[in-house]
Amino acid sequence: MAISTKPPTGTRDFLPEIMAQRREVMEVVQEVYQRYGFLPLETPAIENLSTLLGKYGDEGDQLIFRLLHRGEKLSRLLEDDPGGAVPGGAVRGGAVRESQLADLGLRYDLTVPLARVVAQYGNQLPRFFRRFQIQPVWRADRPGRGRFREFYQCDADVIGSESMTVEADLLSATCEIFDRLGFLDLRIKINHRQLLFALVDAAGIPAALETEALVAMDKLDKIGADGVAAELERRGIAADAIEAMQPVLRDELGDSNEALLEALDARVGKSERGAKGLEDLREVLRLCERSPAAGRLSVNPVLARGLSYYTGPIFEVEVPDLAGSLAGGGRYDDLIGMFGGRKVPACGIALGLERILVVMAERDMFSPSAIGPQVLVTCWSDDLAPEGLALATELRQAGLRVELYPEATKLGKQLKYAGNRDIPLAAIMAPDEVARGAVQLKDLRAGEKHDCPRDEVTTLALKLLGDGQ
Repeated sequence: MAISTKPPTGTRDFLPEIMAQRREVMEVVQEVYQRYGFLPLETPAIENLSTLLGKYGDEGDQLIFRLLHRGEKLSRLLEDDPGGAVPGGAVRGGAVRESQLADLGLRYDLTVPLARVVAQYGNQLPRFFRRFQIQPVWRADRPGRGRFREFYQCDADVIGSESMTVEADLLSATCEIFDRLGFLDLRIKINHRQLLFALVDAAGIPAALETEALVAMDKLDKIGADGVAAELERRGIAADAIEAMQPVLRDELGDSNEALLEALDARVGKSERGAKGLEDLREVLRLCERSPAAGRLSVNPVLARGLSYYTGPIFEVEVPDLAGSLAGGGRYDDLIGMFGGRKVPACGIALGLERILVVMAERDMFSPSAIGPQVLVTCWSDDLAPEGLALATELRQAGLRVELYPEATKLGKQLKYAGNRDIPLAAIMAPDEVARGAVQLKDLRAGEKHDCPRDEVTTLALKLLGDGQ
């Protein structure tokens, strides 16, 4: 039986043309982040399960890919259970549980690893640590449009300040990135976790069910107000509390940021959490008025963000033709303290590379590919191969992308190969050209041949390629 060559469900292979598109986006992200003073960071793909668990909420924890113990330790664990393993990671008889079988996990996001790094290396980092990170993460989720089990995130975070200028700066950088990529119709939804808690409390939802309520509200875009109401009921929330939340769920509080904030102030502004949330949101809006984020922020009082570590402002970037967000983030002032034992303020945003690429491909937003060879140096004979290699080296040193045909075969076959690869120029050195110190440069786009001295071929190649751009 043949072995399947398909990658695992929810993962993909990236062929050269797709890699060029991915690189195009990542280079823009990296360039903008660096101009905003962010420093690069990378962390391991695998983390201790103790690092990951308990940071994302119950639903997030269920999506972490676990890695089993290895070698003798796993063998001993399984030998201790005569029933043997059953699907789902449980073990018959309960002798060995999943928590005993696994000790490592693939990272779920880039934020928790960052928190671990800050706790580990805090004394070596700047007082205000601005880091960006572009790496893959893994989630045991159901794949869908723009949703994968392995995908890249492009994160930027600022550690060490409670000032709302951090939020404004992150949103500014995010908007500049999307402007550079060609997104002119994006909107940023913004909310505050403390404001959410105040709204839930004002509706009469008990503190023990606050998190349950937020998880349900986070599904509003997917299931609508009626669906959220049903979800709240399923999670044990009383009917009168659900009814009290209806104006919020149905977006009936105001049609502008100013009107919405006034309505929210009247609803929860007298509570400590409500007042704090409203104050921070007003400050972020004020700070963004003269930045690339100006005019793009919309207060959304039901935006919840599913991760439980958020403590302050939260935000998501969306476009009309994608269900879901292109980016999201927020403030998480308590997360690092879970590792280091002291409160360290932090805020960040993650760009979902895969979703950005999906929308850009559907909108035909990518520039023409610029990854293939520009010149094919042909191979006339094995004896002349060193001449071809020397020419290829000179052209590469001039900045050209050059492929050396590896085998001595018919010239027509080599030129056909270049045509099939869309290589614009072919350099031909037959024995007579070599003898008189010349090179024949063929422009395969125009079908023209240019006979030039050996020491002028680089200049001519650059000219021909420049003329064809």
